[in-house]
Amino acid sequence: MGQRSPDPVQDPKAYQQHLLSLLGDDDPAEVQAATPAALRRLVDDAGDDLWIRPEPAEWAVLGCIAHVADAELVMAGRYRWVLAHDEPPLDPYDQDLWVERLHDDNDDPEPMLALFDAVRTANLELWRRTPAEWRSRTGIHAERGPESYELAFRMIAGHDRFHIAQAERAMMRVREGR
Repeated sequence: MGQRSPDPVQDPKAYQQHLLSLLGDDDPAEVQAATPAALRRLVDDAGDDLWIRPEPAEWAVLGCIAHVADAELVMAGRYRWVLAHDEPPLDPYDQDLWVERLHDDNDDPEPMLALFDAVRTANLELWRRTPAEWRSRTGIHAERGPESYELAFRMIAGHDRFHIAQAERAMMRVREGR
C-alpha cells in the first residue's frame, strides 16, 4: 500500500525523522519550489478521479492536496512567529479535521492551488532573505518540543513528498478498484 508515516501525535519525534528522511540531502527550497507544479500535475492526472476516495476513511487526491495547502498556510504563520518572537509556542492542529471541515469532496481545486502557490512563493522568499544565523531560531511545538525555523522548513519539504506520493497511491487504488 505504500509508506506510512509515524503518527505525529503518538510518536512526534519519529514523525519528524520520517519527514526528514524523505528529504534526505536534497535542498529543501528546491523540493518546495517543485511542489506547485507537482500538485497541478496531480490534478491533471487525476481528472474525474480527483474527488474519489480509495476508502471511505482515506483522503482522495484532492484531500491530499488540501492538506498540503493547509499545512503551508499553518507553516507560514509558524515561520513568522519563530523569526519574530523568542521561542513562541507553536500550536498543533488536527489535519483530519481541517480537511473534513474546511474542504468538500467536490471542491474546485483551482482556488486551493492559487492560495498554495501564493503562500509557498512567500515562504520561499522568506527563506531566501532570512540570514543563515536566524534559521536556528526556535519555537516550542506543543507536541514535538523545540523546533527551529530550519528544521520546520526541511520537514515541510519531506511533508510535500510524502503527501504527493500518498495522492499518487490514492489515484492508483481508485483506478485499480474499477
